Amino acid sequence: MSLIAALVLSALPVLAADGAATDELIVPAEGRTLEEFRWIKRPVVVFADNPADPQYVQQMQYITERAEALLARDVVVLTDTDPSARSEIRETLRPREFMLVLIDKDGSRILRKPFPWDVRELSRSIDKLPARQQEVREGRTRSE
Repeated sequence: MSLIAALVLSALPVLAADGAATDELIVPAEGRTLEEFRWIKRPVVVFADNPADPQYVQQMQYITERAEALLARDVVVLTDTDPSARSEIRETLRPREFMLVLIDKDGSRILRKPFPWDVRELSRSIDKLPARQQEVREGRTRSE
């Protein structure tokens, strides 16, 4: 992946594929803790040793292309591409190079992947969670 592509993709947290703001979806992990999202959001943490890492670039492209699917599932994407900063989240999850981690609202770690994962697969994993199934059921009763 070229440096230009990496720079273009680094701007994607501000603009989604459809032009909508994704500020509420993608945020830097620096200065954050997983505890602040407990019972509110499902963190998907994307680690890399460098923002130009091809796997990181690919993962962020997957995320921005299907941002609406993640927003519908109360996901927040936390990004950490600076191992030297030693963020609290990096210290807690201890990734090696590229790593994707899905955490449920209760704080339990659902999955860890050492390679980019499509949003469709992430969505399927989230939809199998008991808390998500309850949210879907409650959403149906509210709309009836």
